[in-house]
Parts: sequence; C-alpha cells; structure tokens
Amino acid sequence: MAAHEFNLLLATDSYKITHYKQYPADVSHIYSYFECRCKKGSPFSEVVFFGLQYLLKKYLTGPVVTEEKIQQAKVFYQMHFRQTVFDEDGWRKILEKHDGRLPIRIKAIPEGRIVPRGNVLFTTMLVQMWYPITVATVSREFKKILAKHLKATTGSTQGLESMLHDFGYRGVSSQESAALGGAAHLVNFCSTDTVAGLLMAQRFYSCPMAGFSIPAAEHSTIISWGRSREKEAFEQLLEQFPTGPVAVVSDSYDIFKACKHIWGDKLKDRVMERSQDSCLVIRPDSGDPTETLLQVLPPYLRIIQGDGIDLGSIEQILQKLSDEGWSTENVFFGCGSALLQKLNRDTLNCAFKCSYVETNGKGGSKKGRLSLRRNSDGFLETVERGAGKPEEDLLVTVFENGSLLQDYSLEEIRKNAQLSEEEEAAPAQHNRDQNATAGGLHIINGLH
Repeated sequence: MAAHEFNLLLATDSYKITHYKQYPADVSHIYSYFECRCKKGSPFSEVVFFGLQYLLKKYLTGPVVTEEKIQQAKVFYQMHFRQTVFDEDGWRKILEKHDGRLPIRIKAIPEGRIVPRGNVLFTTMLVQMWYPITVATVSREFKKILAKHLKATTGSTQGLESMLHDFGYRGVSSQESAALGGAAHLVNFCSTDTVAGLLMAQRFYSCPMAGFSIPAAEHSTIISWGRSREKEAFEQLLEQFPTGPVAVVSDSYDIFKACKHIWGDKLKDRVMERSQDSCLVIRPDSGDPTETLLQVLPPYLRIIQGDGIDLGSIEQILQKLSDEGWSTENVFFGCGSALLQKLNRDTLNCAFKCSYVETNGKGGSKKGRLSLRRNSDGFLETVERGAGKPEEDLLVTVFENGSLLQDYSLEEIRKNAQLSEEEEAAPAQHNRDQNATAGGLHIINGLH
C-alpha cells in the first residue's frame, strides 16, 4: 500500500500537468517505455535491472487518489501557474470509477536480470528508476573486476560477496537515496554499513538481513588517545573485540610507522594470536591506495582500502598486487561516493519515451508496443511495432490497476544477477565499446 501522506498528483514536473490539454481529444491509451540507451564509447555495455518493486509498493499500489489529494493539487497548481490548468475532472474520474487506483499496466524484465543497453526494460513513467539501476550496474562491474583477480590468484571466487563494502551512507543526498542505492549494492554483495539499504531490503524485498558489517575504528576514536598513546588505542580495539574481525584505521599519524613499529612489533604477538575468523583488518585511509597497500600488506593480516576507490583504481590496485605476488584474498575494499553518488541519469543514458498512442481504437507511433526476447543466437533484443510473440516476451506484467502482481525476493534477484563463469574468468568488461556487442541488437519494425 502506497504511503498515505504521499500525493501522486504533485509528484511530477510542473509542465506535465498541462499535457492533457495537448493530446488529441480522442486519445484513449498511451504507451511509454524506459531504456538505457546505447552510446558509443560508454564505459558500460549492460545494466542490472533493480528497484521498480520498491517504487511500486511505496508510491503506486492501492488507492492513491483521494478527494483530499485532488483538492490539494487543485489549489497548489492554481497558485503555481496562476491560471486553471489542473485536470480535476480526469483525476476525479479515476477516484470514482477506479476507487482511486491507477488504471495502468506496467510490464518489466524480472529484477536482477542483466540486459544489454538499448533494450526496453519496462513500460511505465517512473524515471527515478535510473538511480537503483545505475548503482546496481556499477556495483556489478566492481564484482566482475574482483572476481577476475580473485579467481586468477586463488583459483576460486570464495568470499567474493564480502569484498566490496558500502561506505556510501554519509555521502548521499537523502535517506531515500541511501536506501535505494544501498539496496542496489546488496544485489551483488553482502557487505555494507548503509543501514537504510538493509531496512529497504527487509521491507520491500523480503530479506531479513541482506548484509553484514564488523566493528571498525575511525580517526576520532584513535586520535582521542593522543599521538603518544596510539599503541594503547590499537590495543583497546583488540581487547574490546577479541572474537570476530575488527578493522582499525591506522594512518592517523603515520601509516608506515604504525604498521612497522606497533602492529609489526609491539602488538605483533597479540595480532598473531587471533584466528582467521577473528583477523585484524588494517585500514589505510589516505594517500595513493596502490602504493600504500603494497607497502603495508603483511602475510598474516587483512587490509581494507576505503579511500579513493572506483572502477579504475580498484583494477590498478589488484593488478599491482598480482604483479607483486600477492593474492587478492588478502584485501577488502570500501567504496562510498563512487558507488552511490558520483553518477547521474546520463551515466547509463537512461530515457523514458512515449512510443505508442491509440486514437479511436487505432494505434499509431514511432516504435509501437515493444517486447523483449532472446533470439536464436542467445542475445536479448527488443522487438518493435507489436511484432513480438507473446510467448517469447521476457517482460512480465508486474503492476495493473493499482495492484502489484509480482513480488520478487532479494534472493531471487541475486540469483538473476549472478556472474557467469565467463564473467568471473574474463578480463573486466566495464570499458568495452557498446558497438562491439551483439547483445544490443534491435529488430527494427519487427524485421531482422
């Protein structure tokens, strides 16, 4: 059931309120779709579809139009436009004829599915979908890079789901961004400090606990002891958390002295007493991450690098570690703004377009009704102008007349988004030229 206090009639760009006056009077149906357009030279060739179920449950299900909301919108738009432009009669018709439920049908690819760019993803008006799709896609590209190096240095991908920790909560623009972005990362990993994402996965995706964390220090808890007592600060962490991993930021003063003289000398025995399940995770938090990691990584510890991590730097770090003979399993990563904030709607060229209208029961459009199918070569492709076969269509009706018809669990979504064996072994593909991929093929007007 959508939030009672949310007024859908006010959730729009202002000018769209006037569009009902601009369509032909005999228009009876409008069909729109969402895609991540192809773009030559783009760093991403495919996308992870995620987040629609949250938006449907939170904002569109159940009776969302009431007389109170109609009146609120009427007054607001009268003041805003300084003339009468609000379609009061149209919204009241939805209230009276449909009990306030939206008379729309939304079809979508199942959440978690991987789709080449340039294909239809869903049919709806929820442009805000760009954000969870983009975060889930970026997160999965991190996973490809980590999987490649982990498998190359250890022979397996065991532990992969814990190797990228979400540090992004503090850096996003809102609580809802933290929830959407945090949950999108959890499609691919189970390591996070973004509580809002975990709560969203619980409430909207039936996952009691989607991610995990460990006790960790920050600079304030270390420097509060003073420079001369840095050893005591570190020792306090070991004593307070004797079992389970514990992460200690160690660059408050001098990361190399801390590792050589404190961790590697004064507290060495205390550290080596800890089991593999209770390892010390040293966190260098400044400087060039590629240089810092190589100089401080001892064979009996683990490292988490959370500063300056993006798709470029993580590849450089892992390659340099590999070149120096270090296994990828020795290091974990944290990522904040590059994961949840340094992206926008143009990162994947997300677009929402009308492709079909019906007037007097007859259709006419540029692309018509769309379907998504897997062709004989195994690639996903969009079929235009209603030429697709219903039995081949991968788009599923998820919402109709105010009701949610599909309810995916995070477990199902994670299975859909799993890396293939080829992706785990192949070089990272996040910089592949889209024009070189067959998966983005379109069928124009229903013909090859």
